[in-house]
Amino acid sequence: MSVRSVAAACVVVAGTFIGADAFAQAAIYKVLATNKTSTMEKEMREAGAEGYRFSAVMGGETASAGNQVVVLMGKDGDSVSRKFDHKLLATSKTSTMQKELQLAADMGFEYKGQTVFESMFGGQEVVAILEKDLTATNRTRWEYRLLATSKTSTLEKELRDTSELGFEVVAMSVGKTAMGGSELVVITRRRAK
Repeated sequence: MSVRSVAAACVVVAGTFIGADAFAQAAIYKVLATNKTSTMEKEMREAGAEGYRFSAVMGGETASAGNQVVVLMGKDGDSVSRKFDHKLLATSKTSTMQKELQLAADMGFEYKGQTVFESMFGGQEVVAILEKDLTATNRTRWEYRLLATSKTSTLEKELRDTSELGFEVVAMSVGKTAMGGSELVVITRRRAK
């Protein structure tokens, strides 16, 4: 199934009068939906080249097309002259996600969102979305650590240990791995040293 992309204007606050002429520009959104993560990454990169930034993501059953990843991309007055690049990381192996997440961060990408998505191979994948502002001159570099466990008591201990090292939680999801077990997956980060 191909990606359906719908651009929609969203009414935002009409603006505040400042001096002679300033009105806030209404945001414009693109809705991207597909059942293939590789297609989604391509569509997000194309939208990013047009100044669209990541806004939100959801994976799951849609009314008309079955299991899909749905991503909202937005562009407003602040991002209209900027360009963005996007990466989608999708895997059922947490060790692979940790490695790919850090490699992307080392290239200047920043974590923006995640969802759990039913893959075409019958399992669930954690899908992480990363974004890089190509026009930024000063980017914050991040070090990421991914925690995955099936036990909440183990997760609490790992979070405590990770927090003491300066990491903060940016996301959590629950998904079934390729091996058939359910895991709590938490992504944490700290500023790179």
